[in-house]
Amino acid sequence: MSDPLIGVTGFAVSLLLVALRVPIALAMAVTGVVGFGIVNGFSTIGFILGSGPFESMFPYSLSVIPLFLLMGVFASHSRMSSDLFGAANALVGHLRGGLAIASIGACAGFGAICGSSLATVATMGRVALPEMRRAGYDDQLSAPSIAAAGTLGVLIPPSILLVIYGLLTEQSIGRLFSAAIIPGLLATLLYSLAVTLAVRLRSDLVQVSKRRSWAERLPELRSAWPAALLFIAVIGGIQVGLFSPTEAAAVGAGGAILIAAIRRVLTRHIVTLAMWETVSMTGMIFFIMVGAGLFNYFIETTGLPQFLIGLIEASALPPLAVLFLIMLFYILLGCFMDALSMILLTVPFIYPVIVAMGFDPIWFGILIVTVAELGLITPPIGMNLFVIQGIAPDIPSSKIVRGMVPFLFADCVRLVVLIAFPGLVLWLPSVFF
Repeated sequence: MSDPLIGVTGFAVSLLLVALRVPIALAMAVTGVVGFGIVNGFSTIGFILGSGPFESMFPYSLSVIPLFLLMGVFASHSRMSSDLFGAANALVGHLRGGLAIASIGACAGFGAICGSSLATVATMGRVALPEMRRAGYDDQLSAPSIAAAGTLGVLIPPSILLVIYGLLTEQSIGRLFSAAIIPGLLATLLYSLAVTLAVRLRSDLVQVSKRRSWAERLPELRSAWPAALLFIAVIGGIQVGLFSPTEAAAVGAGGAILIAAIRRVLTRHIVTLAMWETVSMTGMIFFIMVGAGLFNYFIETTGLPQFLIGLIEASALPPLAVLFLIMLFYILLGCFMDALSMILLTVPFIYPVIVAMGFDPIWFGILIVTVAELGLITPPIGMNLFVIQGIAPDIPSSKIVRGMVPFLFADCVRLVVLIAFPGLVLWLPSVFF
């Protein structure tokens, strides 16, 4: 058996282990170590076990992950989620489907200070879902709108997935954050249009809320200033060159803690809880990264990336056709694997193919995260769907899945637009970097 074929077999084995409910980190680590031993001799296993885990976690730039997670955790405990929903509700809540649109806007705002899809869904679901139910919204619209909008947390900067992609491919995290701004706004707009279309086709999904005066709405709009200030400080500081991404993450974490102190929620219990949440999430991510690092040693030594490049060149397929096949591969994989694991598992051998075909790696990074969002809301493994059902277990899963159709269509439209018009992704990085 040739080395590239061993690499393909190893990839298939890792997917099989995941299907058998083996933790993804362990599945990648075991496959990587055993595969490396098969290719290079089992006497060499001590080398990757000794150096692989350390090299996966020692880069200084990885400190951005726990800092951004800490910022999001303290932002959640500081009532910023409810403030953002109140502000969005004040702007559009009186429209038909306005509360669902407000939930999407609030998720976009909270994602901009959180960076995690699951945290965005869990936090905003507890705030927005009860409000929509009280207002008479059908669960087929309210629950899917939050689950879909929660995916904005992995795209709108600061995004943990973009940080991981940047570290794996040695791309500028600042440029990736800049590139994600317009696609994030486009996603928010398309999700809002999906709600508008859904309520036009089925008016029974919503009840129209009473329009309030500006005097009643202005206090709610003002309450969102801490979240806006935090986003401007972090992302604005990166864009104008005031901070590196790591420094910006530290500023964001410090700012979130300061806001919590000003709002008098910085109790001993909250601090302990926030630190535990940050440590547990960081540990989970780093454990997966160690497994991915061991797996990558194996993939590199099989020469699988070079084999794939040669195979594509021999096929004479147009670059866009290859890109379409890669996107389809990610969509199918996303149905069975979480976004972080999918990126860590596949980017090491997909990225060289993309570069060899002449595609911009920043643009491709945004496409990968966009497709990863689809996996978060696609059965059977769509994690956001499980989070929503955990918040409201009385909502049938079939109802949530049916309600996801307009949002999945909106995601597909966005993917086509971003492929057809790369300038939407690359314009801001060209301006600021």
